[in-house]
Amino acid sequence: MKHKKGIYIKTAPQQKEGEEYVEDAKDCRKDESKISEVWLPNSNTAFRLLMSANLCSALMNNVTDCDETYNYWEPLHHLLYGEGFQTWEYSPVYAIRSWAYIYIHSMLTWAHLGFLNENKLLVFYFIRMIFGLVCTLCEIQFYKGVSLRFGHNVARILLALMVLGTGMFISSTAFLPSTFCMFGTFLFMGLWLQEKLNLAILTVAASAVIGWPFSVALGIPLAVDILIRRQKYWFFTKWCLVAAATMLLPCFLIDSYFYGQPVIASLNILTYNVFTEHGPDIYGTEPLSYYIINGFLNFNVAFLLALSTIVIVPICEVIIVLKHAGYRPPMLLISFSIAPMYIWILIFFTRPHKEERFLFPIYPLICLSAAVTIATLQKLYGFFKFHRYLSVQWIAALVLTIYGVISLSRSFALFNAYHGSMELYPKLHHIADKADTSETTVRVCMGKEWHRFPSSFLLPNNFTLELIQSEFKGQLPAKFEAPGLDGTRAEPRHFNDENLEEKSRYVDLESCHFLIDFNHGEESTHEPIYSQQQDNWKILKEVDFLISKKSTSSLHRAFFIPFYFYERNVFGKYQLLQSRTNLLKRKPDSNT
Repeated sequence: MKHKKGIYIKTAPQQKEGEEYVEDAKDCRKDESKISEVWLPNSNTAFRLLMSANLCSALMNNVTDCDETYNYWEPLHHLLYGEGFQTWEYSPVYAIRSWAYIYIHSMLTWAHLGFLNENKLLVFYFIRMIFGLVCTLCEIQFYKGVSLRFGHNVARILLALMVLGTGMFISSTAFLPSTFCMFGTFLFMGLWLQEKLNLAILTVAASAVIGWPFSVALGIPLAVDILIRRQKYWFFTKWCLVAAATMLLPCFLIDSYFYGQPVIASLNILTYNVFTEHGPDIYGTEPLSYYIINGFLNFNVAFLLALSTIVIVPICEVIIVLKHAGYRPPMLLISFSIAPMYIWILIFFTRPHKEERFLFPIYPLICLSAAVTIATLQKLYGFFKFHRYLSVQWIAALVLTIYGVISLSRSFALFNAYHGSMELYPKLHHIADKADTSETTVRVCMGKEWHRFPSSFLLPNNFTLELIQSEFKGQLPAKFEAPGLDGTRAEPRHFNDENLEEKSRYVDLESCHFLIDFNHGEESTHEPIYSQQQDNWKILKEVDFLISKKSTSSLHRAFFIPFYFYERNVFGKYQLLQSRTNLLKRKPDSNT
């Protein structure tokens, strides 16, 4: 690939034996020459754009899933600081979560050489920024592969979709195996398109073994390409064995070390989700519309274009073939590239238990499919000579403008509506600077808001989260019973895999020094409005927080529309309360 006067001129890749889709890609670029010969941001420019977006996510994104908090941030906090919460999945009795995944992420903290350890809040955001960096590097490989095989036009559209997408804002810095698998999708698709098949195999294996075993389904088209189309049986077997030796074996050893018994966590989670009678369905089921709505909120028009790729692209290509008999449509290239998304949709859209994070691994493919659909519509427009009157680029410009405006509106809505749950904790750090906590552990309690707790990383040193009873009747997480390996290997009492309430989790309200609560104007026996109990509690800080069920307009609740967002929605107060009876001692040198 050469660069001249801001234009990238492609050199045709050398064809290898059995690589028919390389010829597809050549024909695709030749027939789209008027579209492809456009300015394409180079890798450095793309890196800056993507990294800027991911840093915004690291600093502004909410922790939207309690699974992220209690299954990943809290075990990591336990590894680094010797305390934290665990769910039943980390009990050696069940062992369906991988300590290898947590340990690998603990290694990220080595980068700051221990300088940030005293301030856990800085460690939290440092790790998030590392996530943003890793995501960006994987996106760049994807971008390079798409540019090489699909041409400049598709790559440029793809870049805009990745930078602006709300789905990318939400997922790029989340501490979840599904985000890890999304990184893997970016990487293995980019490597596959660049003909680095051995590294692509290893990346799929890493996603499945270290991250989430279900992500192996995304590698099915890669396996078909290697085994059936290319017939490289020994090549595929060899690199699968390398993956087993370099990933499965180390994960087995690490998990067995932390659990104190032989464990293959990826196998255990497969067994629980597929072969147990209740499986994950006890945590709630959703209709098919859940993913349709969620996909639209996160990618709006791009999601609709991605879903319709399987219809729009073949129809457009057939029309072009009928008009130009010598044209060879690049269907093999497109089919292999979008097949992983449709395999994933077929599997997960049909499962009763649905979560937003389950779609993270196909976010790269949603962007690619949408970009291919837009480019195909441009190509059809060009073949009918309409570009003589108006450039083909208006199609991409119009779609991306609509996409960008809606995406930014959605991202702003998420921040302005729900970021309040993360804005109270700096106040606790301010209090910790002035309070004498050397002889006591400060209890910060939560009741109904337990699921919005972001992480113990946001609490000052010697502050700990405690849970009080609320109307929630499911199983809550519990603290590790001991620091270090004694905690990870212990078999905690009062854990079950049926989401049954365990009342041993609760502490007395009177023992709490601080309380975090959401005043939405309604109360019940176990969920009173604590801020109205002025003899017991005083408000230290409160911020606006959207009340979803009282904000009846779905449009104004889902998207930030200036001047209307606060007018048409109903907000409560997310509050940090301090006990009037259980007070902290001030430091002797404190003058306030």
